[in-house]
Amino acid sequence: MRPILAALTLLAALSAAPAHAGAVENQRAAEAVKVLDQLMLVPEQSIPERLLRDAYAVAVIPGVVKAGLVVGGRHGRGLISVRGADGTWSYPSFITLTGGSVGFQAGVQSTDVILVFRTQRGVDNIVHGKFTLGADAAVAAGPLGRRAEASTDAQLKAEIYSYSRSRGLFAGVALDGAVLSIDHRANQRVYGANTTPRAIFEGRVSGASDALVDFRDRLEEYTAR
Repeated sequence: MRPILAALTLLAALSAAPAHAGAVENQRAAEAVKVLDQLMLVPEQSIPERLLRDAYAVAVIPGVVKAGLVVGGRHGRGLISVRGADGTWSYPSFITLTGGSVGFQAGVQSTDVILVFRTQRGVDNIVHGKFTLGADAAVAAGPLGRRAEASTDAQLKAEIYSYSRSRGLFAGVALDGAVLSIDHRANQRVYGANTTPRAIFEGRVSGASDALVDFRDRLEEYTAR
């Protein structure tokens, strides 16, 4: 009886493993959707529609933690999706953001970060290895709201535009020196072993969770206006 019980316990554990393994990533995707909604549902404080419609990729990193005493650093985990040649958005790949800073500072601060990529080059660099904002591609604080829409064409000269939300308010933010890289372990926990970012971006994956589909669909919704 005991061997049978042990076998059933092992089978149940193995069956539950994949769902448990992706639980953290699915929660991260759900939080990223909330960040997108909270930014885009207030037109006066949202990313200009023209900038978002012309974006090649969008990354959302919820809950980036900046902490330090004299020497500080930041770390966060998020998602990035790219737009295909047909104009549709890909399932997201998981990414990490890390960066350091030096100065007189103290305390801990949590910030949501959104990055809008205007070209393919930056995303290719992330896929091929670590990518440093400001060094590998020009990054600038992004314009916000309807008033920025009229002057967007003249101002869009950076490859990447960055936004942050702290204490409920969104603003453009400078992130020079922050490093973006692919979170391969998270991708494989969600999409399966040996999954590459290219396979995700090109639609060669299956079994995406509802949270990941929701993230992709939100981008479709906000760029179809």
